[in-house]
Amino acid sequence: MNAWLDDSLVGVVLLGSALYALAALGPKNARRRVLAALAAFLARTPAALRLHAAGQRIARAADAKTQGACGGCDNCGSATPAANAGGEIKVPISSIARSPHSRQD
Repeated sequence: MNAWLDDSLVGVVLLGSALYALAALGPKNARRRVLAALAAFLARTPAALRLHAAGQRIARAADAKTQGACGGCDNCGSATPAANAGGEIKVPISSIARSPHSRQD
């Protein structure tokens, strides 16, 4: 009995760590979809289990707009500035000044 319990606990921990890795490394929309599915499942549970309030909280978390890493617009790095739209920066050679310490052989 103890070996069966140990194996099942290890399985639960491994499943939890795999789900966490998928949530952390997976697509951003996956979190929203999983939370919405979990909220819908909890809304269908019997009233005797008293899980409707938890389902409502999870539904609010699924609807909440998540912010990007900087806390801003959630599109960090995806927008390119208009000045650098070509992906190449061109600097004329005449505008490059030489350092007074550079060697001139």
